[in-house]
Amino acid sequence: MADTSIGTAAQLKDPNYTPPLQKAIPLGIQHVLAMFVSNVTPAIIICGAAGFGFGSNSPDFPQMIYMIQMSMFFAGLATLIQTIGFGPVGAKLPIVQGTSFAFIPVMIPLVAGKGVDAMAVVMGGVLVGGLFHACLGFFIGRIRFALPPLVTGLVVTMIGLALVKVGIQYAAGGVPAIGTPEYGSLQNWFVAGVVIFVTLGLKFFTRGMISISAVLLGLIAGYVAAYFMGMVNFGNVGRAAPIALPNLMHFGMEFSAAAIIGFCLMGFVSAVETVGDVSGITKGGAGREATDKEIQGATFADGVGTAVSGLFGALPNTSFSQNVGLIAMTGVMSRHVVTIGALFLILCGLIPKIGAIISTVPIEVLGGGVIVMFGMVVAAGVSMLSDVVWNRRNMVIFAISLSLGLGLQLEPGALQHLEPTLKVLATSGILPAALIAIVLNLVLPEELADEATDEVSGGLSGHGSGSMSDD
Repeated sequence: MADTSIGTAAQLKDPNYTPPLQKAIPLGIQHVLAMFVSNVTPAIIICGAAGFGFGSNSPDFPQMIYMIQMSMFFAGLATLIQTIGFGPVGAKLPIVQGTSFAFIPVMIPLVAGKGVDAMAVVMGGVLVGGLFHACLGFFIGRIRFALPPLVTGLVVTMIGLALVKVGIQYAAGGVPAIGTPEYGSLQNWFVAGVVIFVTLGLKFFTRGMISISAVLLGLIAGYVAAYFMGMVNFGNVGRAAPIALPNLMHFGMEFSAAAIIGFCLMGFVSAVETVGDVSGITKGGAGREATDKEIQGATFADGVGTAVSGLFGALPNTSFSQNVGLIAMTGVMSRHVVTIGALFLILCGLIPKIGAIISTVPIEVLGGGVIVMFGMVVAAGVSMLSDVVWNRRNMVIFAISLSLGLGLQLEPGALQHLEPTLKVLATSGILPAALIAIVLNLVLPEELADEATDEVSGGLSGHGSGSMSDD
């Protein structure tokens, strides 16, 4: 319910309204707290997959601190592009940008075990994919028909399913611990369990900001438990610089067909997700539909923010759906409130010690939070699929797409004879599932659905007639 002490009902629905600073600053920081964990997690996962993240003895471990730092800085910068706007770029709405989970399954095959050198390929994909994403703004409204809930729900579900394995590995002790007695120890699972249970308790038995920040508070509880069990090391905090600026071409830039194709295809999906978030903000906060100009500006900003991130060693950015829900809850549509949150994120991104403190979080603690977050991604996909009419046609599309996508992800060795670029794309699971679903949805005739409906109706009618005659 909206707090009318912040402004009148009309002011609260106005994106250009600025609440009093003593109210606007806490509201802005509240947006940051709601997305903070989700924003830095992708960088941690990709560094871990490459081999210089949590639990590794790699001399490149400080590079993960840099990526955490850049995740905060460029999420803030991308958010500013959305809220302030630069010409046609930016929706000028309270849209919070953050590092996207959607691209992780595409990035993992690109970096798996290859160390920090593999990040140049990722950054090349981020740059080109971001520019492609921005170009989608010119015609995003005309391609939405290709992504109905059947396709988008499947893609979101596949993203979650691709990541749940990461959560279990983290909770058990991380990839470097696999094969050792410590992997899957009771101590590791206890710490992860603290995070899960505290998160669930706060999410369902509290209200307001405590409920919204349940994952963050659950991680803090798990961190405290891990600290008293001697699992926290503060060595990196003391060595971190007090302030550091983004470094242009930090990881270099290398262009790979697999990375470019993968990032462009996922950029297409991300663009449609942003359209949904923009619509959710205007409906939930102002009770109206989003304009074509707002949707176009948001898509431009999504792509520009991602491309700029890649130049400085950060990962793709997209609009964050959890903040859409926060706007609906508070009823405050002010883009200037989110601008304050963006400035706070940028400030955090300039202070490496914040990234170093985040790097002290034991991987088992992060695992507990990741299990919840990735499970919620799957749940969000299932929720989207609930809008689908489950006739024979749609069931066939879903079944084939899910079977091939998830199957290739689980058994990448089945594609060992495939050309390397295609193998990387196919084993992500998400891209083949999305492409198959899109193509089948466009190609298969609607008559299949009509026939299925007629068969069901005919069967029910026949059953009813038989009952009547028996009577």
